[in-house]
Amino acid sequence: MSEKLKIKLSIADRVYPLTIEDSQEEALRSASKKIDEMISQFEQSYAVRDKQDVLAMCALQLAAQSEQKQIDLSDDYDSAFKRLQNLDNKLSNLLSK
Repeated sequence: MSEKLKIKLSIADRVYPLTIEDSQEEALRSASKKIDEMISQFEQSYAVRDKQDVLAMCALQLAAQSEQKQIDLSDDYDSAFKRLQNLDNKLSNLLSK
Protein backbone atom coordinates (compact mmCIF):
# COMPACT_ATOMS: atom_id res chain seq x y z
CA MET A 1 0.00 0.00 0.00
CA SER A 2 1.38 3.39 -0.95
CA GLU A 3 1.96 6.07 1.62
CA LYS A 4 -0.07 9.22 1.98
CA LEU A 5 1.70 12.51 1.38
CA LYS A 6 0.71 15.91 2.66
CA ILE A 7 1.45 18.56 0.09
CA LYS A 8 0.48 22.16 -0.55
CA LEU A 9 -0.46 23.27 -4.04
CA SER A 10 -0.72 26.88 -5.07
CA ILE A 11 -3.40 27.73 -7.62
CA ALA A 12 -4.41 31.30 -8.46
CA ASP A 13 -2.42 32.69 -5.53
CA ARG A 14 -4.16 30.42 -3.04
CA VAL A 15 -2.60 27.51 -1.21
CA TYR A 16 -4.47 24.23 -1.01
CA PRO A 17 -3.26 21.57 1.45
CA LEU A 18 -3.91 18.06 0.18
CA THR A 19 -3.37 14.54 1.43
CA ILE A 20 -2.64 12.32 -1.55
CA GLU A 21 -1.12 9.03 -2.64
CA ASP A 22 2.57 9.49 -3.42
CA SER A 23 1.90 8.25 -6.97
CA GLN A 24 -0.36 11.28 -7.56
CA GLU A 25 2.12 13.98 -6.63
CA GLU A 26 3.76 14.52 -10.01
CA ALA A 27 0.44 14.70 -11.87
CA LEU A 28 -1.09 17.11 -9.36
CA ARG A 29 1.92 19.42 -9.36
CA SER A 30 1.95 19.40 -13.16
CA ALA A 31 -1.78 20.14 -13.29
CA SER A 32 -1.36 22.99 -10.82
CA LYS A 33 1.41 24.47 -12.93
CA LYS A 34 -0.69 24.13 -16.10
CA ILE A 35 -3.63 25.90 -14.46
CA ASP A 36 -1.42 28.79 -13.32
CA GLU A 37 0.02 29.09 -16.85
CA MET A 38 -3.50 29.19 -18.30
CA ILE A 39 -4.50 31.85 -15.76
CA SER A 40 -1.55 33.98 -16.83
CA GLN A 41 -2.46 33.59 -20.51
CA PHE A 42 -6.09 34.55 -19.90
CA GLU A 43 -5.10 37.54 -17.78
CA GLN A 44 -2.71 38.76 -20.48
CA SER A 45 -5.15 38.18 -23.33
CA TYR A 46 -8.38 39.47 -21.78
CA ALA A 47 -9.34 42.28 -19.44
CA VAL A 48 -10.46 40.03 -16.62
CA ARG A 49 -10.93 41.55 -13.19
CA ASP A 50 -12.10 38.57 -11.20
CA LYS A 51 -10.02 35.44 -10.54
CA GLN A 52 -13.23 33.41 -10.47
CA ASP A 53 -13.91 34.37 -14.09
CA VAL A 54 -10.40 33.30 -15.07
CA LEU A 55 -10.74 30.03 -13.18
CA ALA A 56 -14.08 29.36 -14.89
CA MET A 57 -12.45 29.94 -18.28
CA CYS A 58 -9.62 27.56 -17.33
CA ALA A 59 -12.12 24.92 -16.19
CA LEU A 60 -14.05 25.26 -19.44
CA GLN A 61 -10.91 24.95 -21.55
CA LEU A 62 -9.65 21.89 -19.64
CA ALA A 63 -13.07 20.21 -19.80
CA ALA A 64 -13.31 20.92 -23.54
CA GLN A 65 -9.85 19.40 -24.09
CA SER A 66 -10.89 16.30 -22.15
CA GLU A 67 -14.12 15.96 -24.11
CA GLN A 68 -12.27 16.42 -27.41
CA LYS A 69 -9.85 13.65 -26.48
CA GLN A 70 -12.79 11.34 -25.77
CA ILE A 71 -14.34 12.21 -29.14
CA ASP A 72 -11.03 11.65 -30.91
CA LEU A 73 -10.58 8.28 -29.19
CA SER A 74 -14.11 7.27 -30.15
CA ASP A 75 -13.48 8.29 -33.77
CA ASP A 76 -10.19 6.34 -33.80
CA TYR A 77 -11.97 3.30 -32.37
CA ASP A 78 -14.75 3.48 -34.96
CA SER A 79 -12.25 3.85 -37.78
CA ALA A 80 -10.14 0.93 -36.57
CA PHE A 81 -13.23 -1.24 -36.09
CA LYS A 82 -14.38 -0.54 -39.67
CA ARG A 83 -10.92 -1.39 -41.03
CA LEU A 84 -10.89 -4.63 -39.05
CA GLN A 85 -14.36 -5.53 -40.34
CA ASN A 86 -13.18 -4.85 -43.89
CA LEU A 87 -10.10 -7.05 -43.39
CA ASP A 88 -12.26 -9.78 -41.85
CA ASN A 89 -14.60 -9.70 -44.86
CA LYS A 90 -11.69 -9.90 -47.29
CA LEU A 91 -10.12 -12.79 -45.39
CA SER A 92 -13.46 -14.61 -45.22
CA ASN A 93 -13.90 -14.18 -48.98
CA LEU A 94 -10.40 -15.47 -49.68
CA LEU A 95 -10.79 -18.45 -47.37
CA SER A 96 -14.17 -19.41 -48.79
CA LYS A 97 -12.74 -19.77 -52.33
